[in-house]
Amino acid sequence: MFGGGYLLYIIISLPALLLGLWAQTKIKTSFAKYSRVRTTTGMTGAEVARRMLDQNGLSNVRIEQVAGNLTDHYDPGKKVLRLSQGVYNSPSIAAAGVAAHESGHAVQDKEKYGPLKIRSIMVPSVQIGSWLGPIIFIIGLMLNTQSGYTMAVVGLILFSATAIFALVTLPVEFNASQRAKEWLSSSGIIYNSEMEGVHKVLDSAALTYVAAAAQSISTILYYALLLTGRSRDN
Repeated sequence: MFGGGYLLYIIISLPALLLGLWAQTKIKTSFAKYSRVRTTTGMTGAEVARRMLDQNGLSNVRIEQVAGNLTDHYDPGKKVLRLSQGVYNSPSIAAAGVAAHESGHAVQDKEKYGPLKIRSIMVPSVQIGSWLGPIIFIIGLMLNTQSGYTMAVVGLILFSATAIFALVTLPVEFNASQRAKEWLSSSGIIYNSEMEGVHKVLDSAALTYVAAAAQSISTILYYALLLTGRSRDN
């Protein structure tokens, strides 16, 4: 049933995997490089975020420091902006870019940005489908019956939510980066000569989401081809 499956998986997944590795390398190197470059204004990531939030009428959004590297995120449920240690206290170009990007998500939330609302609604289904879908799919294939085929289709549909989620995430992240760039360039916090670093950090981060979407789609395609092969065998 799975004859040649490993080779097929490698052929389908390798391009997305290589893209993911390249994206991770780019974000790590660009963030490391511009984390060492101090902004002229000397504002920390937390101060940049606070300024952007307040100017957009979001003084109610708290800013917290969290452990880890590049663990920055906005929690729309609790209205909390969490910045990693390398961003919260850092007066670097990289920290300013990341802090403004995450603040951009808070502004999206305030403005009820469509893709962000869709992504938030999808979270429960993605959490279930990402682990339950593959299990149901594999069991269905192993049963080698019509009911098993139906079960595999259900598993594939459940897991497909992860690919849809990854695609919906793209406009959310691109828009947040665009908001960050526009605000930083007009706020006076980042000088024009420093914007190149902001662009490189945020563009590298955006590439990681593109890679994640590609990896999700390639996995769905692999499952679909396995299911098609099983259908032909029957």
